[in-house]
Amino acid sequence: MGALPVIDLAPAFAGSRDDRLRLAKAVGTACEEIGFLVVANHRLPWSLVEEAFAVSREFFALPTERKLQYAAPDPTTPRGYNAFISKNLGRTYGLDTPPDLREQYFIGPLAANPGDWHSYPGAERFYSTNIWPECLPAYRTVFSALYREMEGLARELMRLFALALVLDEHYFDDKIDRHFSTLPSNHYPALPAEVVPEQRRAGAHTDFGSLTILAIAGNAGGLQVDLPGRGWTEVRPPAECFVVNLGDMMARWTDDRWRSTLHRVANPPASASGDARQSLGYFLHPNYDAEVACLPSCLRPGKAPTYPPIMAGLHMREKLERRAA
Repeated sequence: MGALPVIDLAPAFAGSRDDRLRLAKAVGTACEEIGFLVVANHRLPWSLVEEAFAVSREFFALPTERKLQYAAPDPTTPRGYNAFISKNLGRTYGLDTPPDLREQYFIGPLAANPGDWHSYPGAERFYSTNIWPECLPAYRTVFSALYREMEGLARELMRLFALALVLDEHYFDDKIDRHFSTLPSNHYPALPAEVVPEQRRAGAHTDFGSLTILAIAGNAGGLQVDLPGRGWTEVRPPAECFVVNLGDMMARWTDDRWRSTLHRVANPPASASGDARQSLGYFLHPNYDAEVACLPSCLRPGKAPTYPPIMAGLHMREKLERRAA
């Protein structure tokens, strides 16, 4: 048995109403007990994931000075290339840790600037035009297709979340219809000759948004989840499956009934220090102006909500500003 429950999503697409409710209950149990799950039969073509890994490898193999041509002018804008050891996830969790041993390439919404954000200073950065590596035209083609597929899968998962929380299954639809989700490609190269104490491929953190969909390639130095009662546990999903986890916004929506669980990417053992690793993550961030407040079905009798309401975009800004190394 693996570290995380594997949930078959087939009934979400072809099952009866009762099948969907049973599926939502299983999803809800995983969200409440662990905050992580693995999904199979998700309908997303795995060949597209493999294409994304391949074109990412081409980009990350370029000389550093070439890659830096595609960096965003503002390092807190989640677009384009983020250089090796330029970000620090541990700081978003309040930890004083060294920068992460990875490089990334970010894309966001394919249609820039939906809506009018003038009344929300700073919002425009989350709807910025994407920066595409012109030297690799296939990158835009592949990642645009993958973004659309991930968008659809995330929407379906949010509908299952709503059912699990005893809400109308479309409850979250109008809270994510102008989302500012990101799809970074993460590359963890061979470790440098010297690694600073407590420096990891990605420091311990929780994710920021409502949910994350993660594809993993390579086993050396992998995802570790701080599982209740088990501590740091390595996660290796079955072939052609995604790891799904909750972010801080979903924990706030559920008043911590559901978990935004601490996780990290470990360094490989010394015998595999020359091995690289890749992952692709779709981070569903709700509409900038969506209010993240305790859901009616999660309010404890006689208790006030743990967290005050917050606008999704403001929550994200705080996290990104802490992440800059």
